[in-house]
Amino acid sequence: MSSRRIEQETLLYLEIADTLPPQMGAQARYSQKLAARIAATGSNLCVGLDPRIEQHGGEIGQVEAFLDRVIEATLAKTAVYKPNSAYFEAMGPDGIALLKRVIARVPEGVPVILDAKRSDIGETQRRYAQACYEVLGADAVTVNPFMGYDSLEPFLDFEGKGIYLLAVTSNPGSADLQRREAEGRKIFEYVGEFASRAAEEGRATDVGLVVGLTNAGEDVIAGLPDVPLLIPGLGAQGGDLSTLKGTGRAAPNVVNVSRGVIYGDVADSIGGCAEHYADEIAAALA
Repeated sequence: MSSRRIEQETLLYLEIADTLPPQMGAQARYSQKLAARIAATGSNLCVGLDPRIEQHGGEIGQVEAFLDRVIEATLAKTAVYKPNSAYFEAMGPDGIALLKRVIARVPEGVPVILDAKRSDIGETQRRYAQACYEVLGADAVTVNPFMGYDSLEPFLDFEGKGIYLLAVTSNPGSADLQRREAEGRKIFEYVGEFASRAAEEGRATDVGLVVGLTNAGEDVIAGLPDVPLLIPGLGAQGGDLSTLKGTGRAAPNVVNVSRGVIYGDVADSIGGCAEHYADEIAAALA
């Protein structure tokens, strides 16, 4: 990515930040930084970085050059990037090193969600948090909450960071557990309570929820607190944006598109794909 482009994006973020309250300085909360980026771009698009090495001659160097082009082409219309750890881990140690470089290349002021779905307890989970935030440099991480609230706590005391708990995922199997009832309530509603509890406790990390667009019916959205949502399922998974109309939520929400942007075909342009989905999302959220 050109240094001039990075400088322009950084200046744009700083201009937006200057209009926000004093607490939006170096210790801004994750949700505040995300809201600032949405305001700067006018976009709620999350671009998923899921590189398929087989489409790049099996060469990590070609994957790296490709991801540089993706970020360059989509930056103006992207609120946040979401690299999926699995695609990088599958490339071996060099792929993990590439993941760290990709996160570092995203310009300042543009949040990065690491899609890692980490879940464990105690010291192991603390090490996961350190790896995601301190080693890889992610701003937010997807976390599996089904080991209970104590399994989330190692992630909850990082200033300026965020986590997204899996609440209702986009796969059909979400009906097997997440959308089942327990004592008259849906399981995903209990997950939503974890986000509310962290806020009530004044934890430093902001807690949002993952809600798959393919399963984001009115009954699901209504049962969740007004916290940031990460909404996958648009594009290749066939999610319907109309389900988001009229929800009246105030928290900064983003809709993820991965394959549809980085391997899409709108005008044979990655930037054109990002613009197409950003406009589609904006129309739905309006």
